[in-house]
Amino acid sequence: MLNNRKVRLMTRLAMYEQNEGKEDIRLSKYFRTDYVRLQVLKTIVALTAGYLLVLLILALYHSEYLIRDALILDYRAMIVRYAGIYVVLVAVYCSMAMVGYMIQYRASRKKLAKYFRMLRRLRSMYREEGGKEADGEEENIDYDSDNT
Repeated sequence: MLNNRKVRLMTRLAMYEQNEGKEDIRLSKYFRTDYVRLQVLKTIVALTAGYLLVLLILALYHSEYLIRDALILDYRAMIVRYAGIYVVLVAVYCSMAMVGYMIQYRASRKKLAKYFRMLRRLRSMYREEGGKEADGEEENIDYDSDNT
């Protein structure tokens, strides 16, 4: 005979695994600091590539002026100005990325903790029915705490 509570729980677990659970399970393989550092590094690489492309487009747009006044331009001031803009952009984007990815990681951990509580509930339902466990012995993993 079908146990409706168990079927509903298994359906909820399967829906989670198929939708946002894929990303959450992938994130669970990282410590929080490692995940945030990786994402900030990706942000820096993308920002650098974008900034260099914008500088290239600006240089091409102003190429007539740059060629005409090549001998009298103050290159040091230009480099300092554009490097300063780059440093400010990196600082702003990195801080925003760090905060955003920490929030994303914590939310993912909370959803995973709920997922594992549902798995433990399903396992206890199997025990109550006298059925066999799929995994063998229960693992004592604390998914509620953040890894640092």
